[in-house]
Amino acid sequence: MSKAQGVNVAIIGVGLVGTSVISQLTTVPSLASSVHIVALQNSKKALLAGLGESRIAISSQQDWQSKLSSSSTAALPLPQLTSHLASLTKSTGRHTVVVDNTSNDAVASFYPSFLGAGLSVVTPNKKAFSSSLDLYKAILESSAATASNPRPALLYGESTVGAGLPVISTLHDILATGDEVTRIEGVLSGTLSYIFNEFSTPSGAPQSFSKIVKVAKDNGYTEPHPGDDLSGSDVSRKLTILSRMIPSLLEKLPKGYESVPTHSLTPAPLADVKSGDEYVARLPEFDADFQSLNEAAKAEGYVLRYVGVIDAVSGEIKASLEKYPFSHPFASSLSGSDNIFQFKTKRYSNRPLLVQGPGAGADVTAMGVVADLIKVAERRG
Repeated sequence: MSKAQGVNVAIIGVGLVGTSVISQLTTVPSLASSVHIVALQNSKKALLAGLGESRIAISSQQDWQSKLSSSSTAALPLPQLTSHLASLTKSTGRHTVVVDNTSNDAVASFYPSFLGAGLSVVTPNKKAFSSSLDLYKAILESSAATASNPRPALLYGESTVGAGLPVISTLHDILATGDEVTRIEGVLSGTLSYIFNEFSTPSGAPQSFSKIVKVAKDNGYTEPHPGDDLSGSDVSRKLTILSRMIPSLLEKLPKGYESVPTHSLTPAPLADVKSGDEYVARLPEFDADFQSLNEAAKAEGYVLRYVGVIDAVSGEIKASLEKYPFSHPFASSLSGSDNIFQFKTKRYSNRPLLVQGPGAGADVTAMGVVADLIKVAERRG
């Protein structure tokens, strides 16, 4: 069978990011002609292209949401979905890509099976790359070229670290061209960036720490439970993903993000509070502690920023609250929920390479996903 043009795409997870991915794939003419959406699946239902159809017909967001909601097909177990997509690859003559827009551990753990079946994977799901080292190695092995399989399935996860920012691709290019990373440092959480950009400024704090957290929660900048953001675990996951790309640090974090020394901003008495609303209601009890830290930093000419650090020379990897002088880019150039990544390498030693911009949000995350899909289509389509 001659190879048909374009690629098939199966999308798991159709929430905010998934919806934006579908919108971008169906409204950009060049993408609509080369990317064939053949499956949509959420936790309950699946919508599959029918026999003889090259794609699911999608005229609008309301159209596919209605079709998925009324579908009589239950969500396929992942082994069954894999078999279906492998058969679809053969029948259409097009390479097939699984797009995982979930944050689901079970889906992430299934990547070796997707890849082993010849299905490429594109994802913003951090869990596959930031959990156990065993899973990470299994994923890499499943996507590695061998003598018997010189063109294996492809794996892309640009949007796992900086949403649409070119962070992983930048680090990949630095390493692939023979440069040596000495240090990566940055404000890696959009939520914590917003909180400290508002709270810790050269002129002081205009509002209490708890008030800023509440505003962030009300505006949807935090998880439903702000403690999930203030724990620092999201930063630790991103550090894990980046550090594992550096050969000398591959084995450094056997338990993934759990192996990263992480400074939690949650006060100890709130550590076991399960309700996000209760957490926010009680946080003012600790405003004086945060204010004291902020004032001490300001008195020295510094601001507070929650950062991730990878020191490839010493091997130190940490997520922590640090002080920076007013003139530092982390203090002076950030606004809103910006992320900023500073790469110091042998080539970029005196003037580090900076990547900055929105590091969260459905549209920019979807952009990272779609850009990765374009790369798969270019290489396999």
